[in-house]
Order: sequence, then structure tokens, then C-alpha cells
Amino acid sequence: MEVLLVAGGSTENWPDLSQRVFDRYVGIDRGALYLLEKGYPLDLAIGDFDSLSSSEFQRVSEEAVEIHQAPAEKDDTDTQLGLAKTFEHFPKASVTLIGATGGRVDHLLANLWLALEPRFQPFVRQIEIQDKQNVITYYLPGTYEIKKIPEMKYLAYCCLTPVSHLTLTDSKYELSNEEVPRPTSYASNEFVTDKASFSFSKGIISVIQSKD
Repeated sequence: MEVLLVAGGSTENWPDLSQRVFDRYVGIDRGALYLLEKGYPLDLAIGDFDSLSSSEFQRVSEEAVEIHQAPAEKDDTDTQLGLAKTFEHFPKASVTLIGATGGRVDHLLANLWLALEPRFQPFVRQIEIQDKQNVITYYLPGTYEIKKIPEMKYLAYCCLTPVSHLTLTDSKYELSNEEVPRPTSYASNEFVTDKASFSFSKGIISVIQSKD
């Protein structure tokens, strides 16, 4: 199952969705309204909806198949709550999160670090964050081969935690069994073919394919 999870960031930063069809569409706070405004269905709406006017919230309430309204003062951000509820409903789904970048830096960091939360660890490989310039995926220790997305030029390996035995192969810049003692972004790497490989034995890494 493919789920599109839409946070409240500007639609100007959305990736091109014209060739994609998802099995479920989930809106987080204002993202629920954006889905409706763009002509998509709204299977699930989640959030405190404090960014919506009364008429906008009425529209979301009337058109959503299901709605989960949380209090404005809560421990989770709307995006954390949205991701948690999405996996409660669709635990086997691959989730594409959009509208989560391009705005406030505190929101960006909170969203980038979602994969570090213990409750989301079982779903790390099911989460992908996208915008018009970037595709972000997450990895637990292991050995992986990734495919180049045709329109993307750059490849980055971002160690979100200390990482052990990081090895990068089949890319412009390579590493062998590197110990990474602190969060580090190995940015502006590039594919040399349509595939690249990496491995590590401890930590969490996000892989980012991006373009200018």
C-alpha cells in the first residue's frame, strides 16, 4: 500500500505528483485542506487544525472519510501525530511525506529526526520525505544498494547518529569502514552509474538524493 501523507508546508515545495497514484491520502492539519484544494481525496485528516478557519475546518470535516482532532496543547507535533496515526491505520504501508520541508527550520529538524524516535524505528524503511528538490530515505544498520532517481544529481549520506564502519562504494567519493563519532552529513556526493552501495554496522543514516 502506498500512502501520501501531507503536512502543512507550502504547496510550492511539493514534488511533481502528476504521474503518481496513491492508495490512501492523509492530510495533517492544513495539509488536509491542501489535498482537497488540489483535487485529491481525503481518507484521513489528523491534527489540531488550529491553522484553519472555521469554514476551512468545516470543509475538511465534511469531506474527510475519517478525522482525528487532537487538542492544540499536546506532546506531539501535528506531523508526529500524523505519522503515528498513519502507521496505526496502515502498518504495512510505504509512506511518502510531503509538505514537511521548506518552511521553519525547527519544523524541518523535527521532521528530519522523526526516524530517530523509537516508536518509528520499525517503520524506518517505509518512510520517505519528498519535496521538489529532495528525496530523503532512512536506513538502519546493514548493506544496501540504492538506485539513482533520474532527475536527481547529488547524493548525500547523512549520519543522524554516531555511525560505525561506514563504507561507501560505487559513488564519486568513497569511504571504507569509517567511524563517524558525531552526526555528520557527507554531502554533494554523486552516482557514477545508476546505482550506489553503502553499509554500516551501528546508527541511523538518511540518504538524500537532490537537485539544484
